[in-house]
Amino acid sequence: MSPEGGEFYVRYYVGHRGKFGHEFLEFEIRGDGRLRYANNSNYKNDVMIRKETFVSKSVLSTIRGIIEQSEVINETDSKWPASDRVGRQELELILDGKQYQYVTSKLGSLADVNVSNDPEGLKLFYYLVQDLKCLVFSLVSLHFRIKPVA
Repeated sequence: MSPEGGEFYVRYYVGHRGKFGHEFLEFEIRGDGRLRYANNSNYKNDVMIRKETFVSKSVLSTIRGIIEQSEVINETDSKWPASDRVGRQELELILDGKQYQYVTSKLGSLADVNVSNDPEGLKLFYYLVQDLKCLVFSLVSLHFRIKPVA
């Protein structure tokens, strides 16, 4: 359950299969506050990074607010570019029992968005993903860099 009482879940994935194998970034935020993060890059034999932590109800409320303000739940991915050899993005949301799923190709920049068949809808998705990634990166890096008070 989320702080507002409804069901809440977010999962984002972006990845591709290339000469370094399956490289991806994925995170998941559940209504109980569990945040899971994985980043797999085989470049120069890097190992998969996995982090897991819990966030507060106020952070969950903030994430829910970001999603609701983006208005992406009013969009459909039917006119968005299909995933291809460049990569794939997936966004799965559950808000108050309603499930929303979006799949599109990996977007390199806003220029890719502007030449799509649905630039307005894809722009909402693009900015929401940027906001969520920035927040998750900040939460994970802060959580694992702060030393506990002795």
